[in-house]
Amino acid sequence: MACESWTEKLDAYFDGELPAEEARAVQEHLRGCSSCTAEGLRRVQQKRTVQAAGQRFTPDPAFRARIQSSIAARRPSPWGRYWFPAFATATVAAVVVAGAFLLNAQHERGNQQQLISELVDQHVATLASANPVDVISTDRHTVKPWFEGKIPFTFNLSELQGSPFTLIGGKVSYVSQSPGAELIFRVRQHQISVFIFQERGLGEVRDKEAPRSALSFEVRSWQHNGLRYFVIGDVSGQDLDKLSELIKAAG
Repeated sequence: MACESWTEKLDAYFDGELPAEEARAVQEHLRGCSSCTAEGLRRVQQKRTVQAAGQRFTPDPAFRARIQSSIAARRPSPWGRYWFPAFATATVAAVVVAGAFLLNAQHERGNQQQLISELVDQHVATLASANPVDVISTDRHTVKPWFEGKIPFTFNLSELQGSPFTLIGGKVSYVSQSPGAELIFRVRQHQISVFIFQERGLGEVRDKEAPRSALSFEVRSWQHNGLRYFVIGDVSGQDLDKLSELIKAAG
């Protein structure tokens, strides 16, 4: 197989384990090889599925029994027989409340990570597509009006003149059946996806928990005026920060 040497490196590439020079070589190969790009997308989706499964956590049903057994093993003093049952009940209740709090926090983090993984998959699919955008234009006054009537909100696009970024175009994207905008920008030879969705359509997403990287891609996320923005690309964090600031200024 002509691309076998490249496909052997895909897992390490998406896990961020390749040296910088090898990672750049893989990136360049993926841009020119549709079969390896399709295989890469398949592996990213597989990683996302495994990651989502790993976020599921079910408290051990024997946990309460172990706590009660531990308490029962301690022989109470005569003077403590009156208040100890109440103390034990309060202790178990506190453990249950703490467990519920941690489980809820894990659930929210899992939802956030699953959402980011899904958007990374869409970004990779866009890179692999022969037609990555539905409206092709570097003019923000052409791209923004194209979304009217296609998504249930509007947004502003920044002026890129004097910056290293170029607007390529955009298309409608979906998360949990909620429509949003995916805008494609280029910096040097890299493409960056900017996703914009209504906050209310994304469920349990907390800005402070948003990861800053996923599957070797840099990620930035913020909320403004009821909209949630996600900026994803295989560029440096400084590049994503600069583009994010331009987009925030436009908003």
